[in-house]
Amino acid sequence: MNTGILYAKMGITMFISLYTTRLILNSLGASDFGIFSVVGGVIGMLGFLNAAMAGATQRFMSYAEGAGDKEKQKSIFNVSIILHVLLAGIVGVVLFTAGYFFFSGILNIPPERMDAARLVYYFMIVSTMITVLTAPYDAVLNAHENMLYFAVVGIIESVLKLGVAFVVVYTLTDKLIVYGALMTGISLLVMIIMRVYCHKKYEECVFSPKVYYDKDLMQEMTGFAGWNFLTSASSMIGQYGLGVVLNHFFGTLLNAAQGVANQLSGQLMAFSNTMMKALNPIIVKKEGGGERFLAHRATFAGAKYSFLLLTFFAIPFIIETPYILKLWLKNNIPVSAIIFCRLHVALFLLEQLTLPIGNFIQAQGNIKNYSKIKSIFYLMPIILTIGLFSCGFPAYMMYVAWMVCWCILGGLVTLYYAHRNGGMSYRHYITSVLSPSLILFIIVFLTGCFPNILMAESFVRLVIVFLLSFAAYMFTIWHISINKAEKEIFKGIYRKLKTSYF
Repeated sequence: MNTGILYAKMGITMFISLYTTRLILNSLGASDFGIFSVVGGVIGMLGFLNAAMAGATQRFMSYAEGAGDKEKQKSIFNVSIILHVLLAGIVGVVLFTAGYFFFSGILNIPPERMDAARLVYYFMIVSTMITVLTAPYDAVLNAHENMLYFAVVGIIESVLKLGVAFVVVYTLTDKLIVYGALMTGISLLVMIIMRVYCHKKYEECVFSPKVYYDKDLMQEMTGFAGWNFLTSASSMIGQYGLGVVLNHFFGTLLNAAQGVANQLSGQLMAFSNTMMKALNPIIVKKEGGGERFLAHRATFAGAKYSFLLLTFFAIPFIIETPYILKLWLKNNIPVSAIIFCRLHVALFLLEQLTLPIGNFIQAQGNIKNYSKIKSIFYLMPIILTIGLFSCGFPAYMMYVAWMVCWCILGGLVTLYYAHRNGGMSYRHYITSVLSPSLILFIIVFLTGCFPNILMAESFVRLVIVFLLSFAAYMFTIWHISINKAEKEIFKGIYRKLKTSYF
């Protein structure tokens, strides 16, 4: 039920987001869109930061709910609010200080647009602080698995962003500044909506530190949230830093290409993220209830099916990227956008193979050493990319460095700590997740490439690629990628649907 609600929300928001990006790109132009992508790039990671920070609170909330301790949930909520207020202040000071260095020679921005870029950056600092303050309420909704309200808020947010796009199209003042200011306003409105609802709906959402403050819990959550924030912040810095490095060496036009890649791959990523949003509370509750075997099963299922879901849409997209971008952006395609989009989607695909396993490590709770090492790998692409660009390598090598550090080396670290801290089996991971996922990808990709080789670019070829990929996808899933128990589950769902509707 929850997954279905989230997918319905995703379908609506994806269409709105893609159309919004097209309007904004056409209205701002490639150069200003590139400026917003690099200077206001923080906003592109706000959803990630929010989810990462909410994960710390959600872990404790879900764990307590799995154990049936309502009073502890109230203490968790109060401690979480205090922690996030302090964190928002720290984030604001750090970003404000970093802005001085960004605008003193690091960013490659046309002089006549420097003032507008600086103002947009300050708007994004406010948005980031608001997002951090929203995290506890997002965690409460996830812990209660209230995906309906979460979906409603997501749709409202997307509609508001579409409204902002129309305002930017018709405004007579500086479009870039108007866009930055209105996007900040949306962040504030979403926080207010979430806060009012949670305080009225859930009994644990009572902010009374004098009554519910727990010193021991504060220390425990501070430690967990601190290490969780280390990985989240290093990941955010890594992504944002790559945009800054790209801007320094190649200018704002390639940042526009990166912005398009972020938007499009982000929409594809929503298919797997939606499932994980519904699955994560289950993993934490099973671990909190002492049912580790079931937590392992849920984690492996999440890793495999998030990869399979993303593969369904990713393969036709990777094959037909040039034509899809023409349909979406008409003739206003930024330089290098095609290769950037393909590599970004490939990166997300690889990441799915171990991303849910990282969520299991967080559910287990022993994350100190894991967070330290993951943070190093999150920051490594910046150093590698600077070295590659200094040696004259092309811009797309940024994504290659990103894949190696995040997906391959970082993925191996995740598997090691899941085995060490949570008893997860390497062999079970290979047989349950890695092998069926990679076999499916190879078969479907090779099948989808045939029309691309034999036919000229056209809408007909796009349809044929999709249909052939779909046929190969369904055949491979049923005969290779899922086991007998999973087949019985799908058969049961089919019989239930058939009885209910036919």
